[in-house]
Amino acid sequence: MKQPARAANGKPAARAKRKSREEINMEARDRKRDKKHRGHASGSRANPETRTSKGGRQNDTVKDPRIGSKKPIALVAEDQTAPAKVKKAVAKSAVEKARLTPEEELAKLENDPRLDNLLDRLESGETLSAEDQGWLDAALDRIDELMEQLGIAMDDDEDEQAEEDMYRLLKGS
Repeated sequence: MKQPARAANGKPAARAKRKSREEINMEARDRKRDKKHRGHASGSRANPETRTSKGGRQNDTVKDPRIGSKKPIALVAEDQTAPAKVKKAVAKSAVEKARLTPEEELAKLENDPRLDNLLDRLESGETLSAEDQGWLDAALDRIDELMEQLGIAMDDDEDEQAEEDMYRLLKGS
């Protein structure tokens, strides 16, 4: 005959009560329900839940990396194109200055259509934009420098006559 199993304390082990079919079915349903509700909630990918850190402050929420910068971007970049053109023109003229002799550079400046156009507008009494005025001043300063290098002197006594001579020289008439 078989001896009943004994527990660690020496007493006979209590016999496990058999579960009825109904109890077994209920436990199986509970396990199935728990398994079914495992994982993320529906829509959690499109609408992630924001988690807050300790203290419950709203500023410490975990930010979604898919959301980009909120910095406004200008749709029309007219303001930025003008300085870029000026920088390119300055860089281009600096390269040309290194390659051209003073005589060639002076001849090129004298025959520049933009310079002629701006001088005509200035003579007719128009006011030039800041960009055009700056370019014109730089071009006239460069012409003065080149004329000094080449030894071409203009009389300082007659300022008006000198300006007219310079305009006439630049126009090539």
